[in-house]
Amino acid sequence: MKQNTIVKTFLSRFLILILNFGLVIYSTNKWGSEGKGIISLVIADLTLISFFANVFVGSSMSYFAKRYRTEAILPFAYIWAVLMGILIPLIFSFNHASEYLIYLIGLSVSSSLLAANVNLFVGQQNIKMFNLYTALQQIVHIIFILIIVYLVKVNSVTVYFVAQIASLGVLFIASGLQIFRHCNMRRISFSGKVGGKLLDYGWKTQLSAFLQFLNNRLSFYFLEYFKGIVSVGIFSVGIAFSEAIWTVSRSLSVILYSDVVNNKNSNDAIEKTKVSLRISFLITLVFITIMLLIPGQIYSMIFGRDFSKTKEIILFLSPGILAIAVSNIIGYYFAGINKLRILNVKSLIGLIFTIISSFYIIPRWGIRGACIITSVSYCISSGILFWRFYQMTKFRFQDFILSKAEINLLLNKVLKKNRTLK
Repeated sequence: MKQNTIVKTFLSRFLILILNFGLVIYSTNKWGSEGKGIISLVIADLTLISFFANVFVGSSMSYFAKRYRTEAILPFAYIWAVLMGILIPLIFSFNHASEYLIYLIGLSVSSSLLAANVNLFVGQQNIKMFNLYTALQQIVHIIFILIIVYLVKVNSVTVYFVAQIASLGVLFIASGLQIFRHCNMRRISFSGKVGGKLLDYGWKTQLSAFLQFLNNRLSFYFLEYFKGIVSVGIFSVGIAFSEAIWTVSRSLSVILYSDVVNNKNSNDAIEKTKVSLRISFLITLVFITIMLLIPGQIYSMIFGRDFSKTKEIILFLSPGILAIAVSNIIGYYFAGINKLRILNVKSLIGLIFTIISSFYIIPRWGIRGACIITSVSYCISSGILFWRFYQMTKFRFQDFILSKAEINLLLNKVLKKNRTLK
């Protein structure tokens, strides 16, 4: 794994981290806890839909990017993205209020189409383009929000969704033009064999991801049912902090996955996994410590009076945040070597715990109970993945400690990058 790639990816993830915080702060102050709750539930639905779309547009695109021609796999991804992006939201509308259905369809189609392109870049080991388009999703989204609010003078919460659809659409077109410059349109084909391979790998990875999503988000729906939409908005800020911190581990995971699927040396893949693991562990620990050192009054001042318990939420979530930061790395390693059963097992066990405990704890303890359930569930599922990984390799405490040489190398790269920017 190239150290320069790791540093560039970390810097891009750090930028996304800042932008995520900025967007959370703006949305909570602009639309309040109720508006933030609506955004959280729509995005939760979008994430759920993405698991169906990602059967073809997700990790299967990365896994088969160098095994088949782009012209043979991309058509499957695009058609599937449009079908799922329309069909699944319509199915959801029978059980959900349809007020935001049109926005959910727009978000589903545009995000899935862009995901196909971005995941193709990962499989081609074009991490530069992956970093660029991942960062631009936040940047362009914010730009469109500001244009709509301050130039068009629209202030409803739907601005968030319209701006996101526009940003995803623009980036899909831009990335698509890059991809098709290197494609022969006359070689576009639909092979049953290729489609079958994409489907077989895709549904297995997405089953694990779907179970993990339910594990991550089920508390939203329990909170809405037992305590109301406002509590969802308050709780979602703590979850937003969690996911912002995970941008580091997720980006390292993508780099690792790109290396592993193209690497025939199993020992080399394991060592790269351990390097990513300790970087993710230590950086996540630093971010959590910083957030816990910030006085609670600062969070209230930034997000508003409704969010006075944000520090307490982060405190209860912090063990789980750290656990997921580690398991993200190991999970992508298993996906890269096509060992998917353990991913399903760990997600299913965590989900069962979440469902059973939520019925008893959330009605009694509310948001605090949701935090405890989420954190414990994260730790259980991550512990199972951690145990399985270290059955395959020797456990060392040094796996979680950066060596002096690695620290110096990272610092030199960062300083060099800063001098270049100046």
